[in-house]
Amino acid sequence: MATKQSIVDFILDQLNSFDNMSARKMFGEYALYCDGKVVGLICDDILYIKITDQGKIFVGKYYQEGSPYKGAKPSMMIDYDRIEDSEWLSELVRITADSLPLPKQKITFKKKYDNFH
Repeated sequence: MATKQSIVDFILDQLNSFDNMSARKMFGEYALYCDGKVVGLICDDILYIKITDQGKIFVGKYYQEGSPYKGAKPSMMIDYDRIEDSEWLSELVRITADSLPLPKQKITFKKKYDNFH
């Protein structure tokens, strides 16, 4: 079952305090980006946030682990009540984004070719 666009729109609306928040459709599901970092996935209408030590501490009693798809690393499953709390969700995403490394620079063929000259 693919994620409904309305769910993605609602989650992004809840995270409107971020300037660099976006979602990218991939295979009927969505990757959630903050400042260019993948902080989570939205699969089958469920929000999954990457697990970080700081995020686990913040989530506390709401911590629930699940896998967004077969073969995926476990992530934190965020229930709908937590998604409705915009401040709580924004803080979790901020903590997660701050804990993740910057994405690796993609090397294009032109850059590789230029390095050989």
